[in-house]
Amino acid sequence: MPPTSPDPTAAERRRAACFAELALGTARFHAPRRAGCPWCGSARLLTRFTAPDLLHHKPGTFTLDECRDCGHTFLNPPLSPEGLAFHHRYPHDPRPGRRRLRAAARALLPFPEPESWLDVGTGDAHFPQAARELFPYTAFDGVDPTHRVLGARAAGRIEEAYVGHLAAPDLSARLRARYDVVSLLHHLDRTPAPRAEIRAAVTALRPGGHLLLEAPDPQCVFARLLGKWWLPHTLPRHLHLIPLDNLRRELESHGCTIVTADHRPAHRPHDLSTAVSLAVSHVLPAPDTPWRPTAPTPLQQTVRTAFRCAALPLTAAAGAADHTLAPLLRRTRFANAYRIIARRT
Repeated sequence: MPPTSPDPTAAERRRAACFAELALGTARFHAPRRAGCPWCGSARLLTRFTAPDLLHHKPGTFTLDECRDCGHTFLNPPLSPEGLAFHHRYPHDPRPGRRRLRAAARALLPFPEPESWLDVGTGDAHFPQAARELFPYTAFDGVDPTHRVLGARAAGRIEEAYVGHLAAPDLSARLRARYDVVSLLHHLDRTPAPRAEIRAAVTALRPGGHLLLEAPDPQCVFARLLGKWWLPHTLPRHLHLIPLDNLRRELESHGCTIVTADHRPAHRPHDLSTAVSLAVSHVLPAPDTPWRPTAPTPLQQTVRTAFRCAALPLTAAAGAADHTLAPLLRRTRFANAYRIIARRT
């Protein structure tokens, strides 16, 4: 008998599974194009740009539209359920810094210590892990569309884990009025139905409980200047970008009082450096990803590494400018994100 071939590596198996999905076509990953704004219903839409996935290099091109009436910015056509499942199956978001996570949790220190806290879109639950250092007697739970939340529970970062969207009727009913704090940190921009998630988050709060929200601001000046190279514009990673005033009015319509709404603590000093990094990566040979037909050749890897090393001084200079200007920019319309704390009354 001829010798059996060795088992494929994990990367090869992942690549084979990915291409089995892609062989069915990518058109099914897109729902029909919207004729109106998903936030206010206006038909006065303006296309900001059409671009490929500049961050993760996933196949296809994507279009970002903006509503001329309310400013809501969204992926159009939106992802279908199959598209959402595909892109959730291959997440590549870097782990957020512990210092930033602690800073977000510290915003709740002026309020009574919560008994229970739900983190929505928790992923691997690094935020509850960081927040527990400041709130050691709080029970943290997490909900996420992916099964990563189950691994987070197994690792002891959260106590209860729920797979799916908080707006799902069965989950929303199950968690009604159960939590003192619900956090949605850069989650609304990645969910297909942000208004439904907001409703469900308010429903999960006990009277007097607090919502902690952070989101990128599509009205940031950098969004206009950098266009598709602005990190929150990378598609299809972000599905909805909600102006601060829209979110404020939505929360008030659900019986919430806005305690704070500020850009300064949520600004992340990375606009210029990530724009340079994305532009450099765009002109280089594609990296090794599960959706690439073959792994890069040694020559392609060498070229990519050499160009990245050559671009390091430019990226470093842009990063230095980001951090040097941050104290000023976070107080202006250049601030790229905002934080809201709202109380359910």
